[in-house]
Amino acid sequence: MTHHKRPYADYQAQHFLWSVSADGKLATLTLNRPDRKNPLTFDSYAEIRDLFRGLAYATDIKTVVVTGAGGNFCSGGDVHEIIGPLTKMSMPELLDFTRMTGDLIKAMRACPQPVVAAVDGICAGAGAMIALAADMRIGTPQARTAFLFTRVGLAGADMGACTLLPRMIGQGRASELLYTGRAMNADEGLAWGFFNSLHESGAVLDAAQALARQLADGPTFAHGITKKLLHQEWNMGVDEAIEAEAEAQAICMQTKDFRRAYDAFVAKQKPVFEGD
Repeated sequence: MTHHKRPYADYQAQHFLWSVSADGKLATLTLNRPDRKNPLTFDSYAEIRDLFRGLAYATDIKTVVVTGAGGNFCSGGDVHEIIGPLTKMSMPELLDFTRMTGDLIKAMRACPQPVVAAVDGICAGAGAMIALAADMRIGTPQARTAFLFTRVGLAGADMGACTLLPRMIGQGRASELLYTGRAMNADEGLAWGFFNSLHESGAVLDAAQALARQLADGPTFAHGITKKLLHQEWNMGVDEAIEAEAEAQAICMQTKDFRRAYDAFVAKQKPVFEGD
């Protein structure tokens, strides 16, 4: 085991809740300022960024669910704790901040664990970007997702919105949401492919965790390869992408999980994957 690998089940979160399943495979990150609809602060942004960076080296966590407490996902950057101070900063300080928020998205995309967002209620601004950066999103009929940067006088180009959102829901729909700042309702989100499914408020976290559990019990090394290539192939031509997948699949064919699946099939049993 290389020296930088370590378990994350005992991670002590400062600015959100972090809970891990008994077997250590499934983690749930809960934004936990329900009285304010779970806004982000400078400190929580940075801690979430650092956590997802660290998860690349986790020996235990195989999937992550991100959610919010109290019937809302996240209202974005805290107006008093972030927006106010930003109006008084110099350009280099502002660029430090915007790069830090972008680094949170990059860290979520770069960690090998599939990330499932459980989205209820308000999902706005940077909160909408965190949901968008997840691999899959489970919503509720009450979910209202708004990329509302224009409403505070800023560009819709924030934390990767102009590249991630068009790829998720299409250029025309993304353009409308980013120019107007209006909320996408749950039915639109489902029809447009933003949400994978909708569940009632009381069931959405369970549904997200069930999906994450299914992935955590699967061939997790291979899932990490799937995530990497889903991300990297945006920047490849078709021939390069097919070659990258040939190389990646050859690597996966050397895993014990590939052999376990074959042996289980021959024995007419369900394979038990172990992620190696």
